[in-house]
Order: sequence, then C-alpha cells, then structure tokens
Amino acid sequence: MASYLSLLVIIISIVTVISGLTQVIAPDLVLGFIGASVTATSMHFFAIVGMFMALFGGMMLHAVYSAYPNHVAILWAAFQKLGAFLAVGLGVFHDIFSLLALGVAFFDLFSGLLFLYYLKTLRHRENH
Repeated sequence: MASYLSLLVIIISIVTVISGLTQVIAPDLVLGFIGASVTATSMHFFAIVGMFMALFGGMMLHAVYSAYPNHVAILWAAFQKLGAFLAVGLGVFHDIFSLLALGVAFFDLFSGLLFLYYLKTLRHRENH
C-alpha cells in the first residue's frame, strides 16, 4: 500500500509541476479552458499562480525523493493544495470560473488530503 501511495503522490506532484508550467507558458489557454475571462491582468496573475504551483510540485517531489524526511515541506504542499481547492471553489461560486473548474478544485482537495495522509503514514513508519 505504501508504494502505491508514494507513486500516487509522485504522479500528483508531476501533474502539479506540468499544470503550473502550462499556466506560466499559456495562461490564456488555461483561463479559456476553465471559463474565465482572458485579459492581460488575468493572464499575468494566473501565470504567477502557475509559477507557485510548479514550485510546490517540485518541492513535493524533492521531499519524496530526499534522503532525509521533510515533513514540513509535505505539510505545506498539502496546505497549498487545500488552499487551491478553496480559491478555485470560490472562483466558481463568484462566477469567475465555469463549473468545469470544480474538477480542478476537487482534484486539489483530493491531493491535499492525500498529502496529509501520506505525511501521517511517514510519521507512523518512522515511529515503528
């Protein structure tokens, strides 16, 4: 089970890096996909969000592959995912994003909860 959990965390982290870089490179494409208005301002700020997504995904990969446990990085990556769930959910609620963006929001919710579970299993393995 632990190896599948680690693999899932790695896959989510890679997806986070790729989707973040996509937002940096083509924010208009992603904004259009989730039904948001595309302006120079929205593209600029969406690209900034993408940069931080890529960084947090990379940080999570680094934490998973590190020779030393990095519980703090995993915790903050989980917080980033849970915060993204809230932010995107609020964006849908306020009609900034289409309902399609709820798929993104729930993926982030799942990811954040999974990261917290992963952290719990790491701590449990270290204590036994």
